[in-house]
Amino acid sequence: MRARWLLILTVLFAFFACKEDRVSDDPNLRLTFSKEEVLFDTVFTSIGSATRQFVVYNKNANALVISRIWQDLGTDFKVNVDGEADLSQATDWHLRGGDSLIVFVKVNIDPTTQNAPLHVRDNLNFSVNGNVQSVPLEAYGQNVHLIKTKKGLTVRDNYRFTADKPYLIYDTFAVSNDLTFDAGARLYFHNEAVLLAYGDVTATGTLMQPIRLMGDRIDHLYDSVPYSYVAGMWGGVYLLDEKDAPQKTYKMDYIEILSANVGLFCVSDKTESLPQMTLTNSRIHNHAVYGLVLQHTDATVANCELSNAAAYCVYLSGGKQRFIHSTIAAYFNATDVRIQATPREDVAAVYINNVSKSNIPTQASFRNCIVTGIRRNNLLLATPLPKYYEDTIANNYLKADSIHTVAAFANVYWPKDDTTAVFRNTYYKYKEYNYYDFRLDSLSPARGIGDSATALSYPFDRLGQPRVRYAAGDTIRPDAGCYQY
Repeated sequence: MRARWLLILTVLFAFFACKEDRVSDDPNLRLTFSKEEVLFDTVFTSIGSATRQFVVYNKNANALVISRIWQDLGTDFKVNVDGEADLSQATDWHLRGGDSLIVFVKVNIDPTTQNAPLHVRDNLNFSVNGNVQSVPLEAYGQNVHLIKTKKGLTVRDNYRFTADKPYLIYDTFAVSNDLTFDAGARLYFHNEAVLLAYGDVTATGTLMQPIRLMGDRIDHLYDSVPYSYVAGMWGGVYLLDEKDAPQKTYKMDYIEILSANVGLFCVSDKTESLPQMTLTNSRIHNHAVYGLVLQHTDATVANCELSNAAAYCVYLSGGKQRFIHSTIAAYFNATDVRIQATPREDVAAVYINNVSKSNIPTQASFRNCIVTGIRRNNLLLATPLPKYYEDTIANNYLKADSIHTVAAFANVYWPKDDTTAVFRNTYYKYKEYNYYDFRLDSLSPARGIGDSATALSYPFDRLGQPRVRYAAGDTIRPDAGCYQY
């Protein structure tokens, strides 16, 4: 009996195996592709892209012979089919029933003289039983100003970033004197590349033409996760003030610094004639260590979003800093997909260091701001005598539980529990394409708690919405943070 069953199974196996190997010339049979087209994000000319892939299936019971695989043009896209990079050799390809091939595609676009994006397109064709099936290949190329040297360090005396076309920075790029950014300038940094500025900095972005600094991986980690969402893609921006140098001035408006190790790191060796910074209408978001670091720097930070850093979103040590109508939100790596190399440790949003013996005193004030995050205590004040701390924290939404005895902290809104919906979204759901959104929720307790007199200096929020409003002759109090509901 057992021998009979073994014989039956052997015959069935041989039958189906023969069927899978039996070649069909039926013109109605088709290949199936895992992607209808292969689309690349913008590719920097002469640099090349990451590799895309798709699968070619023969979902038929019988084998098919792919008589030929070819590209219409074959100039910009490079194709590898199951290890075969020379498509002239991809002929009479036997694909068993139920089997598949993996196709890898890269693109490299030659530079041109135009600054606008270039559109390139090709088709990858498969001929089976007299029929041709095609998979479109499509990409956009962008010419760039390339900053790259063999030494890994590029130094300029003065430098101006213009908006005619993007900059691709591979090296440590140091500017010894004046550094200027025009409205609409776009800077892409390679892995670990940093920008060092030793002189004055002027960045004059606008609402419609912001200045953007980010990593050069502009493709996707997964289909729904762009690399721009991954922290630590480049080094960061460092404003360095040496001891014997003249007093520095940093004026930055509508600048976005995204997904580096450190966003904006400003440090001075001086104890007097400190650098003077004005940072307005800007966004420093998603950094693998710190967001904004101000050490021995006097600064006014207004209408800014400072969000999501693995360490502190804001670190202050030495100098006078004023934060007005800014949103400081610590929800780093609050997501259902692991995309960050740095694990979440629920670090506070703000740390004020007023105990360092090597630094001058720190005087930081917060007016009409939001300071919140995952943990309960999001403002750490390290000072020897908290009750005598000399500055004002007023008319803020503040999620913190360690500073309520400080007399200087007046008119602070204290959240009642952790379920209060302050923002539209504090959790990244990658499958729903639902990214962090630190604009105010319709029921946010940060609405209407700001001081109207303070708001007069910044009558529009970061997105250009009017902040000071009137109804029946009365002023409606503004919202806290950089976004007016």
